This record gives sequence, structure tokens and C-alpha cells, in this order.
Amino acid sequence: MRIRDLTGLAVRGIAGSPFRSWLIGVCAFLIAAFLVATVLVVHGAQDSLHGASERLGADVIVVPRGAEAQVEGALLMGTPTKATMPQGDVTKIAAVDGVAAASPQLYLESLIDAPCCSVSEMFMVAFDPATDFTIEPWLKQRVGGDLSLGQAVGGRYVFVPKGQENIALYGYFLSLRGNLEPTGTNLDRSLFVTFETAYDMARMSRTTAVKPLVIPPDAVSSVMVKVRPGADPQKVAVGIVKAVPDVNPIVSPEMFGAYRTQINGVLRSMLFVLGSITVLSLALMALVFSMAVHERRRQIGVLRALGASKGVVVQSFLTEAVILALAGGLVGVVVAAAGVYMFRALLVQTLGFPFLFPALGSLAALIAGGLALAMLFVALSAMVPALRISRQEPAESMRE
Repeated sequence: MRIRDLTGLAVRGIAGSPFRSWLIGVCAFLIAAFLVATVLVVHGAQDSLHGASERLGADVIVVPRGAEAQVEGALLMGTPTKATMPQGDVTKIAAVDGVAAASPQLYLESLIDAPCCSVSEMFMVAFDPATDFTIEPWLKQRVGGDLSLGQAVGGRYVFVPKGQENIALYGYFLSLRGNLEPTGTNLDRSLFVTFETAYDMARMSRTTAVKPLVIPPDAVSSVMVKVRPGADPQKVAVGIVKAVPDVNPIVSPEMFGAYRTQINGVLRSMLFVLGSITVLSLALMALVFSMAVHERRRQIGVLRALGASKGVVVQSFLTEAVILALAGGLVGVVVAAAGVYMFRALLVQTLGFPFLFPALGSLAALIAGGLALAMLFVALSAMVPALRISRQEPAESMRE
């Protein structure tokens, strides 16, 4: 039997049982939607953490002892932190065996509803251009030089307000030199300035701002460490603790460990929900297809009597299953992807970890995978009853 004939037979079967067809479509919708949503949320969160680690670009990150969670929260979620360490610790850390470079960073107070940021809060990070190995290489490659006094680099969501030439913060005018690649974390709404610019901004803000920028004297929030080629970051971290007892060095793979644990917990919960929905949907679809086969046994008996093979019977049911799976699954993946995209800010706030929406190519592959899985499950549900009825003799199938 030709494909067009099989499709026509399947469409008539769908139209003849609208409620059952709708039920199967809903099951396909749920399977595809929950699969896509689960992968989007978990994969997006993992990509976000990976992007943040890449952007930090350090083998070891040294933070004040007891402030690990605060620094991670500041970098990922924009949670304000006042944890600092003496600036003199930078020299001690740089002198540790195995350290190739040590560069301090200072996390300044978040700004609420800044006019130059398309999100509610903007985070400020001061870095030392003389020792920096994370921002400076990007500047030389993309901008062609270092930051001067009064210049800044922004994350994805930082921009110069329309009609303005500069960014005005604390009554201080900053020139935006460029924007970093998106990470899905608080780094996307961060403004990077040099220590010189930060101190100048704090000085000017005493007379130009309603609320001045206060910077603790001779203090840094963290130290980015790059180890020498061949050196073991774990051993370097141990050496840093011996040299500077009041700090805690975090090896890069262990950075954001609390958030990774949280993501794994969400993954387990979502997989449990997805598994439960899949099992229940498979059972329901198998029951619906069994009822459909039972009600159409006379039709199937006539087809067999007219010369249709067992394979044609099975193919007709599988074609019907594929059509329903495509319809329900396509709606499911589109609704899931659109929902995650539109409510991504709410997801970040509710789940408590960052999220990076995938690129178009990855999203298309994910949608294709969700559709394929929905079609597979629906086809499996139709296969068993279809095979059973195809093996019956025509006379038996037509018997009341």
C-alpha cells in the first residue's frame, strides 16, 4: 500500500475517534514538553556555570576564609558581599611555589535599576590591569588596548543609555569599551573597571552622588590565580593556605560546588517527574490503542479479507501514532521552549541558580530530540495491539 493510502487511512482513523486521538496527542505533548524543559533547565544551568568558570579564567580562586558561598553568590547571582581580605595577601599568594600569576578583584556594591543595564541590578567588579589575565587578553584581542581611567567593559546586558554618550554611575561618567560574551550568570550584568577608575569613582561620589560609593581601604574580594605549566593546582592551593592562613583557595573545577549540587538535586526531581509522566503516558496510550484496535477489528478484518497484509495493518496504526505524536510533540516542545525562554528570569529566582538559554543550533537539536522521543514512545504504545490484531484471521476479526 502506498504512503498516501496509509496516511489517508490513518487520518480517517484519527477523525473517527477524536477523543482518543486527543488523549494520545496530550500524552505526546507531556512527554516532549517535560523532556525539553528538563534538558533546557539543567543543560542551561550547567552551561552557565561552565561559562562563568571560563570567564573567570583562573586555575585557583582565593577568597576570604568562610566567604566561599558569598563570593560564589556575588559572581553568579549578584548577591552583595562585603567579605574582603588585605591587599597585602596578593603579594604573599603570588610568591607561593607554582603560582604563575595572581590578580586581585574587588566586588563593589550592586546598583538597583541602573539606567545602563537591562536587568534590575548591576554588579561592579574592579580588576588590576597590571596583573589581570582574564579581562586584559579579551581587551587586547577585541578592543585593541587596555582600559584607561574612566573606561569600562560590560557584560551582555550593560549598555550606554539611549541618547547618551557615557554611562553615569554615582555621578561619575564611564565610557563603555565593549561587551563580554554571555554566560547566563551575574557576570552578564557586571561592569568591569580598573582599580584606578573604582577609586576615582568613589572619590568623586562623595560630592556627586546621593549615596557615595564606599570602598574599604587596601582590600580585595578575591584573587585569581594562574598556575605554572605542569604544576598541580591542588598542591598550589595547599601552598597558598600555608602562606596565607586566613584565606580559602578554591580549585577551578570545585568552584560553584554548592550550585552544582543544587542543580543535580533539581535534575533528580525533574527526571523523577519526567519518568512518572512517561510511564503513565505509555500505559494510557497502550490502553487507548488497545481500545481503538478492538473497536476497529471489523474494519481490519475487511482489509485483511481484501488482501491487505499483516504489515499493512501494523503500518496503518503506526502511521496514525506518528501523526498524533508529531502533532502533540511539536506543540509540546514549542510550548516548553517558549515557556522556559519567557520565564527564565523567574526560573533563576525560584531555583536559585543561573541559567543560559542555548544557541539556536542546540535548541533545534533539542527540539528534534524531543519530537523523536515522543514519536518513539507513541509508536511503541501502538505496536503491541497492532501486532496482536494483525495476526488474527480475517474471519475472526470480523466476528462480533
